[in-house]
Parts: sequence; structure tokens; C-alpha cells
Amino acid sequence: MKPEHVSFFEEPRPPIPGNLLFEALTPPKEIILAVNPRVTIEVVEGVLKAAKDTENIVILELALSEMNLKGGYTGLTPKAFAERVRRAAENVGWFGYVLHADHVAVRKGTDEEIDNIKKELDARINAGFTSYAIDTSYLFDVTKDTVSEQLKKVIELGTELFNYLDERIGHKNYGREGEVGEIGKSELTEVDEALYYVESMKKNGVSLHWLAINNGSKHGVSVDAQGNIIPQLGINIKRTVEIVQALWSNGYPTRIAQHGVSGTPLHLIAEAFPKGMINKGNVATYYMLMVYDILRIYESELFRKIYRWVIEKYRKEGVPEIEVFTENCKHALKEFFDELEKISDETKEAIRAKAYADTLLHIKAFGMEKTAKKLYEYLKIRNIKYG
Repeated sequence: MKPEHVSFFEEPRPPIPGNLLFEALTPPKEIILAVNPRVTIEVVEGVLKAAKDTENIVILELALSEMNLKGGYTGLTPKAFAERVRRAAENVGWFGYVLHADHVAVRKGTDEEIDNIKKELDARINAGFTSYAIDTSYLFDVTKDTVSEQLKKVIELGTELFNYLDERIGHKNYGREGEVGEIGKSELTEVDEALYYVESMKKNGVSLHWLAINNGSKHGVSVDAQGNIIPQLGINIKRTVEIVQALWSNGYPTRIAQHGVSGTPLHLIAEAFPKGMINKGNVATYYMLMVYDILRIYESELFRKIYRWVIEKYRKEGVPEIEVFTENCKHALKEFFDELEKISDETKEAIRAKAYADTLLHIKAFGMEKTAKKLYEYLKIRNIKYG
């Protein structure tokens, strides 16, 4: 007889509110796999099948740059992405996922930009997203001397946008992720910066579940002249732990959302990452490059066409072609959207299978163990219904 929690998430239901998953995994012992499936529904199907077979909940997400009302660089709107994920869940028979709006980034903070961000948030609300990352970290003011002055705009606009979500959604029953340190900058996030940010947001009525910091990671991957991925070993575990310990000792249960995981060796994550403290791991470029590797073998003509387009458009003097391609191939997703939708059934099956196998590895390395059961029991004991 099938376990209750498995049957529960096999039945069609809306995406899981991110706050419920956060609360159910308390005390936290794992990193939740958060996948940005930029390309083809088959990636989503492989991820969800692996989640189903291991009885786990995953987060499916795309950032504002990847997905927006104009299609971002993937060609997907919020509605189209939500529908793609829903279709994949129906095909696999697993509705154990959170639908997350990743990196809703405010870069300048102008009135025009904020108005546009609010329209984008409306589109995600209407599409049924159940978790939101408001990223105002670009507004960190390096010209100021004190933490309160440096983070003033970061906190003000972050609060405004989370308040907007509360008003439009009508409740706080959704996942909330903030960002205090811009990913990829040379300066690591300081403990007092992270603590002041979370503390100030809380005072403003915004309780953050996850916090993205600059702890030495970078988005995407780097490759050598032969196209081999250079392992990313720069994540500062010590600083990460110091920040979480400071948050927890001051009564804030906020956990770290680790961005830039794609280039980090899985064995390093399995062996060295402080699971639970790091509670959400974003993996995007990894799955995209996986698809390109498969296209290179199964759809060689299409791959060559995409490769030539990327090189011609983004060629740089003195930079190896493979490096140019790896850095810029994400921009081809929208350009070749229709052709990527028409790949052969054989290719689609290869993508599903590889996404499935790679997701199993990530789930194991992230320390995820039957998170669907933990969430189901949390909902059942408290008689919580969602949707």
C-alpha cells in the first residue's frame, strides 16, 4: 500500500507555499534543491520524477532576467513557465513543488523600474507563484560609512515590494527570500550587514525565510580553453556559518539561499556544506549545459546552428570560442525557442533521463531525505490546507 504522503503529492494540487515547506523542515537538516529549468519541459519532468521516486519536495524557479512579461532570455513569461511546470507535474504525477520567483532584481530603484517590477509581481501572482525572492542588493550604497546608511535603500525598497505582495496576495502565506550581498562582488557580506538587514526587515513586518548573501559564489560556471568546467571552490563556508549563527542566536530563523551552485563539485556540497544553515541551493546553468551536451550528440545540426549564432553575436578578441559559448549560450534559448520545442522524441527522452539521474545526485548530495513526508505530516498535524 502506498504511503499517505506519496498519494497526497501524486494528486493534482497547486504549488506548495514556500513558507509551509520552510516551517515543515524545522529544525533544518537539508539543502532544498531549487532548479532553474531554463530550457524544455523534459528537464522539469526529469527533476520531478527524481523528486517523486525519492519522496522529496523541490523548488522550481526562474529569475526576472530569465522569465518576464517580454519573455526574458528564455522566451518564457511567468504564465508560460507556470503552465509548463504544471504540465510536467501532470505528466509525471508529482505535485510536490514550490513555484518560486527567483531574483526579482531592482537594479536602479527608479520610479519607472519599481512600477515595472510591480507589474512583473502581478504576473507571477496571477500565474500562481508561491514564493518570491526580492533582490534589492544592487542598491547597497558603497559611498556611505555605516551599515544603516549603506543598506537604507536596500531595506526601504525591499519592504515596499514585500508589502505590495502582501496586499496583492491578501496574506503572508508564501515563501520570502531577500538578498543583502550582490552575488559575484569581491567583498563578502559582513555578519553585521546580514544581521542588520534581516532585523530591519523584521521590524518592517517582513519575516524572511531565506537570505542570499555574497559568500564567494558566482553565477554560472567558468571553463578552461578545452571547455571543461573549472570547479568553483570559492564559497566561504566559515563566513556563511558565522552569519547564520548570528541570525539564529538573535532569534531569526532565516536560512541561507546558496546561489551559484552549478560550478561547485557535488562531493564538496555533500562533504562540506553546512546543511540546514544553507537551506536552499539554486542550480541553473548546470541543467542548461546538460541539455546542450545532449543536443550536441542527438541534434547536431541544431547545436551547430546555435553555436554559430552565439559565437557570431558574442565573439571576443582573445577569448576561446568554447568560453564565449558557455558564457553566452543562455541568450540563444529565446532565439531558438521554437526549434528547441521541436526536438525529436529520442532527444526528449535523453534529456528526461539525464535530468532524472543528475537530480538524484543533487538530492543525495544536498542531504534531502523524504521531505515530502515531513511536509505532509506538518500539514496533517496542523490541519493546514493550501490552494
